[in-house]
Formats: sequence, structure tokens, C-alpha cells
Amino acid sequence: MKKYVAALVVALITALASHSQPLAHPWQDKTVAYFGDSITDPRNKASGDKYWSQLQKMLGITPYVYAVSGREWNDIPRQTDQLLQEHGHDFDAILIFIGTNDYNNAVPLGRWYDEKMETAVYGHGYEKRPEARLRRIPSMDADTYRGRINIALDSLKRTFPEKQIVLLTPIHRAGFYANDKNWQVPEDYANRCGEFLDAYVEAVVEAGRIWSVPVIDLNALCGLYPLHDEHGRYFHNPETDRLHPNDAGHSRMAQTLYWQLLTLPCTF
Repeated sequence: MKKYVAALVVALITALASHSQPLAHPWQDKTVAYFGDSITDPRNKASGDKYWSQLQKMLGITPYVYAVSGREWNDIPRQTDQLLQEHGHDFDAILIFIGTNDYNNAVPLGRWYDEKMETAVYGHGYEKRPEARLRRIPSMDADTYRGRINIALDSLKRTFPEKQIVLLTPIHRAGFYANDKNWQVPEDYANRCGEFLDAYVEAVVEAGRIWSVPVIDLNALCGLYPLHDEHGRYFHNPETDRLHPNDAGHSRMAQTLYWQLLTLPCTF
């Protein structure tokens, strides 16, 4: 078995090496809309060269950026409407990078589905007939995290059914101390709902399965870990802001996205 695998790997490398044309990145020269919060917002001064501008240089992507600082998942429908009004369907894909403010502001996680008994008509091996079945319907509770994600993705899948939509999980976060009225604790503290950040991260992963959209787990993959002092170098200010990555932090995200996006089609 090991010899077979080794031979297969050698054959694959040989085939790639002998390919007359270099393999094109599927996101090369595409137009991508970016939804999100302060980490993506071009007006946020923590970084002057954000992950999307670095992808622009790396891949020639034309960015349409709709992210706004401080926003939560309930702002995604507004960002969707703005994209539709300004560009219609004249773009290729959407990346959504949001959720850290839902955690910080203690938005309850909620549930994915409401369940109720309904009548379904069924017949398999016998004549069809009505019978009682438990049915689940996506929860559209705008006061909960999962409900907000359902509302946003339901709208996006209906508005842009032909477009690629990719979710990015929130990255790790440590302290953010802007002033006495904006003093945010690190992720090793639960929020006022008693939930830790990883529950909000995992909900984005779950949303990918529920709504059939790919998820890039930046939380796990980009390597940023601001709870360690050694990683303060990747954030705006090691003493007061380990929430917003600086240019070096955005570079790690951009490089991660470059390789992860290589596995996904941008257009269909």
C-alpha cells in the first residue's frame, strides 16, 4: 500500500512538473465583495494594507468592500442590499468575515431551527397518504447569533443564487482597551451570556453545512494567537489593541486565504 501511494505521489508531481502551462489560481483577476466589521473596514487605521488589499496585489482581485467597524451579523443583509444597489450581479463572489462583535456584545447563540408538527403526504411501497411529521424550519430570530446567520444566508442565497459565497471564522482576540467606555476583555473570558468565543466560531462552521457554503477557518489556520505576548507583533498595539491585526497580521491572513481559495471555485 505504501509503495502504491508513493508511486501515485511521484506520478502526480511528474504530471504537474511537465504541464506546459502553469495552473491558474481560480480567483485570479476576479471581482470579490467583502462583508464584515472593523478588521475588514478600510477606514479602520489598525492596518493600512488589509488582507483584501494584499489579495488584490497577489491575485489581481478587484475588491468591493462593504464592511463597517463594530457591526454584527445582523448588518449583513444591509451590506447585501448595498452591493446589489451599487453593482447588481456584476461581480464574482462574496467573502463574509464577521462575528467577533456578536461575541463581545453577548448576542445569545440561539438555535438553528424551530420545530413543529405538520402534515406531509408520503407514499413508498403503498399509496400516498397524509401523515404527521415533525418539521424543522430555520429560525429567523434576529436577536440571536444563529438566527442572524440564518437571516443573512437565506437572503444571500436568494439574492445571489449563482454566486460563490465563502464564510471566514472570527480570528482569536485578546484585549482591546480604547477608553473607559470601550474596554473589551480577551477571549479567555466568557461574555455576558456565559459563552466563549469558540462557540461563535463553531457556529460559523456549522452554518457552512446548514446552508451549503464553504467555510475557511481562519481561527485555526492563520496562526494568529494574540493571547501570547509573542504574537503582539501582529496586532495594532500590543498594549491596548490585540483585536485588530496590523499589516503583518493581515499578511498572515492574506497568505492563508490565497492557498485556501485555491481549492474553491470563484465562479460557476
